[in-house]
Amino acid sequence: MRTDLAASYGEERLPRYTSYPTAPHFSPAIGADAYAGWLSDLPSGASASLYLHVPFCREMCWYCGCHTQIARRDELIAAYQRTLRSEIAQVAEAIGRRIKVEHIHFGGGTPTIMAPDAFAELMAAMRHAFFVLPSAEIAVEIDPRTLTAEMVEAMRLSGVNRASLGVQSFDPVVQRAINRVQSFEQTASVVDMLRCAGINGINFDLIYGLPHQTVASCLDTVRRSLELKPDRFSVFGYAHVPGFKKHQRMINEGHLPDGLARHDQACAIANALKEAGYVQIGLDHFARPDDAMAVAFKEGTLRRNFQGYTTDQSEVLLGFGASAIGHLPQGYVQNQVQIGAYTQSIANGQLATAKGYGLTDDDRLRADIIERIMCEFSADLGDICARHGAEAGAMLQSASRLKPLILDGVVRLDGERLAVASDSRFLVRSVAAAFDAHLDPGKQLHSRAV
Repeated sequence: MRTDLAASYGEERLPRYTSYPTAPHFSPAIGADAYAGWLSDLPSGASASLYLHVPFCREMCWYCGCHTQIARRDELIAAYQRTLRSEIAQVAEAIGRRIKVEHIHFGGGTPTIMAPDAFAELMAAMRHAFFVLPSAEIAVEIDPRTLTAEMVEAMRLSGVNRASLGVQSFDPVVQRAINRVQSFEQTASVVDMLRCAGINGINFDLIYGLPHQTVASCLDTVRRSLELKPDRFSVFGYAHVPGFKKHQRMINEGHLPDGLARHDQACAIANALKEAGYVQIGLDHFARPDDAMAVAFKEGTLRRNFQGYTTDQSEVLLGFGASAIGHLPQGYVQNQVQIGAYTQSIANGQLATAKGYGLTDDDRLRADIIERIMCEFSADLGDICARHGAEAGAMLQSASRLKPLILDGVVRLDGERLAVASDSRFLVRSVAAAFDAHLDPGKQLHSRAV
C-alpha cells in the first residue's frame, strides 16, 4: 500500500457510500404520505429486510457517531418498544399484505438494553406483521459490558442467529480516552454465552484512528480478538465530527493520530487479519473463507446498505425507530431523529417519515456503479450503463475526478471496465466519489477517506 497516495487523498472527507445519494441529500419534500404510497405500491413478489433502531445506551462512548442517548430509566425504553410495535403495525397496514422478510437487524445505541421479555414481544410483533422466513438472518448489535444471560436466552428463543459485538480496542489507555472500558474477559464471556445458546454467527467491530492508538496497540487488539475466533470483522476508521456529535468534544484532538498514522493502523490490521486466514471484503470487512459474506464476495453478489456490506439481496429495507432509514425501489425515507417527535407521530397514527429522497434514473445508474466499486473494487461500466439505457463513454466523460486517480495509478481503465489497483484499494471511496453527482467537497459532512 502506497503512503504517498494516503498523503495525497487521505484527508479528503468522503461518504462511506452505504447509500446513494447519501443521507445529507434527503429532503422534507418526501414525507409520510409519499412513504405510504411507496409502501402500497410495492410489487406483490417483493421481499424485505427490517432494520430496528434502538437509540439508548447506559453511558455515552465519546467516539460514537450514532443517534443515541443515555437512558437511566427502564420505563423510557419500555415505552419506546411499544412505539416500535405500533410503527411495525402501521407499516404492515400500509403495505396491505404480509410481505416476506429475509433479514432483520437490530442497531443502536444498544438494542439489548431492552428487557428480555420486551425483546421477545418485539420479535413476535414482527413475525405477526410480516412473514419472517425460517432461513432469515436475525442480527443484533451488542455491548458486551451490559449483556445478561436472560437476554441471551430471549435472543435464542426469538431466533437470533448473528451477534455483532462492539470491541473497538482492548488497549486500556485508548479505552479510558474514549470512555469505554471493556475487558477482554468480559468480551470472551459474552462470546461463550452466545455460542452456548446456539448463536454462532459472531462479528467483531474494531476501530482505528482513536486517541492514543498505535500500530502496536491495534495489532494487540487483533491478536486477542483472534483468540475468540469470530466469523467476521468490521474495521472502521474513527470519524471525528465534534461539530455534529458534541460528546466527541470530550476527546482531546491532540491525541488523535494523523492521516498517515491512520493509514498505517488500517494496513496493519488488514494484514494481520489476512495472515490469520480471513478474506478481505471490500473496504472494511473481513470474513472466514467459508462464511456467507466471503462466498458472496467471491461470486459477485455482495451488496452494500446502511449496515455496511451484506449478503442481503432484498430491494426493500424497512426502517423502524427514531432516525431509522429505509430504502424502497422509489427512493429513501428517514424517520424523525428526535425520539419525542418520532413517538408523537406514531401515537397520532401517522408514519414518522421526516425526510427522504426520490430516485431518478441517473441516481439508479450511479448507485449501481458505486455499489460495484465498493463491493468488488471494479465495475463493468459498459454492462451497467447498457442495463440502464445509458452510454459508458458519457459516464466516463462526466467523471472528472477519475482523471487524477488514473494518472496516479489508483484506477486502471481497460476499455469500459474500471478496476482499483490492488495497492490502492484503501482509496476505494475516492474512486466511488468520482461517480457521485451530488458530492460537495466543500462541506465537511463525512469522515476522512483514510
